[in-house]
Amino acid sequence: MSDTTEQSGATGPQEPSLDEQIAAYQREFRDLDPQVEKVVSALGRLNRRMNVANGRQVADLGISNAEWEVLKTLVLSGAPYRLGPGELAKRLGLTPAAMTHRIDRMAGEGLVTRDRDETNRVRVIVELTDEGRQKWLDAMRMATAFEEELLQDLSGEERGALGEMLIRLLRRVELTQPDAGGRLTDLD
Repeated sequence: MSDTTEQSGATGPQEPSLDEQIAAYQREFRDLDPQVEKVVSALGRLNRRMNVANGRQVADLGISNAEWEVLKTLVLSGAPYRLGPGELAKRLGLTPAAMTHRIDRMAGEGLVTRDRDETNRVRVIVELTDEGRQKWLDAMRMATAFEEELLQDLSGEERGALGEMLIRLLRRVELTQPDAGGRLTDLD
């Protein structure tokens, strides 16, 4: 069994190893560069698995990945952690309707408040509550522990090199696909 063979604890059909996937692709598409495919497929699988792991962690806190994204976006906006729904939707790549639905749910859970802007009564402001900020902090603590464990086999130098390589790949995607930061469809 190669080092890219993946084990699954699931009882259903297993995903093929990366080597098996690449061999099948090469059989069907002879122009495939196996090195490129190995990198891209590994990144895709890693991203998917990390999203699942993150979803499990935030679910333990009583929030969804979608709610986590809103909390994170409000924290990234800086104190006092306030944004308009339109700006939130834009930053998250969502439609206004999907953002309204998400804000409604989160306001009902006490994670955010939604109030009229005192300086412009037409404008609505979404603000992180103390409870929402605590959920964000708890999720960050869990994520930090998970990420440290994920990277435990890499030296500091290797982590730095990997980070730089991934940033170069990210920049290439951002350069060639500038609109790829949003969603093709709403996830809610």
